[in-house]
Amino acid sequence: MTTTPDNTPDTSGEAQRPEVERTPSDTAAPVMPAAEPPTTQAPAHTAPTTETSTRSPMAVGPLVAMLAVGALIGGVAGGGVTAAVLAGTQTAVVNTPQGPTAITVNDPDDATLVTGVVATAMPSVVSLSVAGGGTAGGGSGVILSEDGYVLTNNHVATLEGATITPSIRVSLADGRIFDAELVGSDPLADLAVVKLEGAENLPVIEFADSDALNVGDRAIVIGSPLGLTGTVTNGIVSALNRSITVRSSAVPEQSLEQPLPENDVDAPFDFWNFDTPGDDEPASPQAPQATISLPVIQTDAAINPGNSGGALLNDQGQLIGIVVALATAGGGNGQAGSIGVGFSIPSNFAQRVADELIADGTASHGLLGATVTDSINDAESTVVGALIDSVTPGGAADVVGLRSGDVITVFNGVPIGGSVDLTAQVRVLAGGDSTTLTYVRGGNAQEVTVTLGELR
Repeated sequence: MTTTPDNTPDTSGEAQRPEVERTPSDTAAPVMPAAEPPTTQAPAHTAPTTETSTRSPMAVGPLVAMLAVGALIGGVAGGGVTAAVLAGTQTAVVNTPQGPTAITVNDPDDATLVTGVVATAMPSVVSLSVAGGGTAGGGSGVILSEDGYVLTNNHVATLEGATITPSIRVSLADGRIFDAELVGSDPLADLAVVKLEGAENLPVIEFADSDALNVGDRAIVIGSPLGLTGTVTNGIVSALNRSITVRSSAVPEQSLEQPLPENDVDAPFDFWNFDTPGDDEPASPQAPQATISLPVIQTDAAINPGNSGGALLNDQGQLIGIVVALATAGGGNGQAGSIGVGFSIPSNFAQRVADELIADGTASHGLLGATVTDSINDAESTVVGALIDSVTPGGAADVVGLRSGDVITVFNGVPIGGSVDLTAQVRVLAGGDSTTLTYVRGGNAQEVTVTLGELR
């Protein structure tokens, strides 16, 4: 997603208090969220499902920064491509008129599998233009229902926490435009649902089972990097069960009861801190803000600023993930382009959250009731995992007998490499869900079934 601040908004959005304590943030490769695609025909839909951690310099997963929301510079929707998006330089806006997105097939006899995927899924991918909180931007989304429910990133729908009452316009691949309203947002999962006004008989995206993915599976992204709608990139699933840390896009009204990291380390990229054409000075950086931990699918399919909320698809044209962030090789105000390391929220998680947002306007997340750090930083630890520092009396961890010094190595069937992994995987489940976890105490591994509390 790419945002272009009209004025520097108040960016002091808080974040929720996850249940696992954060370790000091590291300065690993930053990551940024993405933006808006067009749409084409697609199948039916189902729906989806994250904890915090004290993050150490060796914590699993790079520190991530949301991809800039699709540019709306100077009031130009869907066009505005500037070097500032990638390099932070002040250059003129390139206006690219956007009409209905056509799928060009010059030689049907030689069409590839990717061409077929695009033909299937493009109609179900939409572009969002968002304004509010002194800022404007855009992003992508996927159509969940024939009557116009659309799933996107929270950082797209709220302009990275600038507003909880955005003005939203949504463009379909066939050229139609709808006004939309925000139905519900979930900063912990960085997902939001908007509803198109007066929509009917829309092409619905089909969800795949993200738990059935293999490393090496084909992965195709449809989105609007730099405002270039209908852009398709192709790659593979390069890693599963990855965990990353991104800046929270919670707006002040959402007040996520989560403290800043202990050392107050800021994320390497500020969401609003882009240079805009004609500005003599770059926008001032926002105040330090809490971060969230996300479970993600890693892909080498090119993802760039403007892809946020877009579709990550399998070779059947089914949704396997919602594009959320990309890793970059450098820092600074400008956001670099793809280096072949991008991230998407798994479709199963996204689907659970989307269903809950449509039903209640909010989504539930599990709480383990423990503060943790990375075991690799403890001289006494002999296995990789999330080292428990303390447990909350009466909390889920306390009830099953976990205590300080235990190292959690597996949670809900997923290997745990550190505090960020545990936080992300606990949040995937809803409050009240039961699952198994494996922990090591005194060199012995034990498995217990735990019923999670609910993060509030």
